[in-house]
Amino acid sequence: MIPEKIGFIGLGHIGGSVAKTIHRIHPQIELIAYDTCRETLDMALTEGVIAKECSGVTEEFADCDYIYLCAPVLHNNDYVQVLSGILHDNMLLTDVGSVKNRIHENIHQYPELEKHFIGGHPMCGTEHVGYEYSTPYMLENAFYILTPTETVPGFRVAEFEAFVKSIGALPMILPYKKHDFSVGSVSHLPTVIASTLVNLVKDLDDENETLRTIAAGGFKDITRVASSDPTMWENICVANQTQILELIDVYLKALTKTRDTIARGSEEEIRRFFSSAKEYRDSFNISHKGVLHPVYQLFLDLVDEAGGIATVATILATNGISIKNIGIIHNREFQQGVLQVEFYDQASYQKSVELLKKHHYTIYEK
Repeated sequence: MIPEKIGFIGLGHIGGSVAKTIHRIHPQIELIAYDTCRETLDMALTEGVIAKECSGVTEEFADCDYIYLCAPVLHNNDYVQVLSGILHDNMLLTDVGSVKNRIHENIHQYPELEKHFIGGHPMCGTEHVGYEYSTPYMLENAFYILTPTETVPGFRVAEFEAFVKSIGALPMILPYKKHDFSVGSVSHLPTVIASTLVNLVKDLDDENETLRTIAAGGFKDITRVASSDPTMWENICVANQTQILELIDVYLKALTKTRDTIARGSEEEIRRFFSSAKEYRDSFNISHKGVLHPVYQLFLDLVDEAGGIATVATILATNGISIKNIGIIHNREFQQGVLQVEFYDQASYQKSVELLKKHHYTIYEK
């Protein structure tokens, strides 16, 4: 069932991307929004993404089928009590925050809301912040974690899961505590580590800024997330403090173990350490039947000329091959940048490898 009206409380980077995606795929849905920044609302209204801008969380939200809480994670709770007063039986309440414990614990205090709440976390976005950086394609093929309460009916979960699929994302259902541990491990802790490393290098740098001058390649790759919005990460560290502190303690033990490995000077042991990491990291990009979804992708060198990407796309299209995703990848493994192409199925992937090799492209099959 596709909702007729959706309300947004907050239209930042993620909230704006969700709204733009819904408007692109389901233009018949009426979208309304409230944001503390009037310029954001004016922009969304001018672009036609929303049909109406609201002055607050008022009765205008009362007839929404879905309401998205898209304010910073520490502020979403401010709106819960207000929403409990305008709830109707068919309303579904969700959020897009990257931390779930606080919102679930707050919702638990309102039994009339709890049976309508499904936490949500689109696993996408960049280090930028604000509606101006939102896009209508950001959710495409992104994992979208759902954390339903224990009292929300199963049919409502299935309905929302289907809606998430309809906007191009890949839903995954988790208990909210497991969500916070999982995201803390692969997102929150890495950002804390990256920011700590950047601050360390800043403190170690000399008056000629030698370290900043030569920093490139691997350093920029592993510290990119340190450019994320400080206010957002302030919110995340406060909201997910317990999990982050536990994970830092685990990481410190792991780092001490790595130090001991290097200190012992055993070449074989050091090689095993790096080989284990490489094998696991490389597995992220292998085409396989994963736990949730298969991944079929290849990487290829491009001729340094105008229209290089278009040429590849044309070769594939004229042979009836559909591309699921395409983009330039820059990292230490591919320092000059390569084209990453993802396909919908194994047959398309295999056919593309053969075809592109015939056209003398260098293919890296991950």
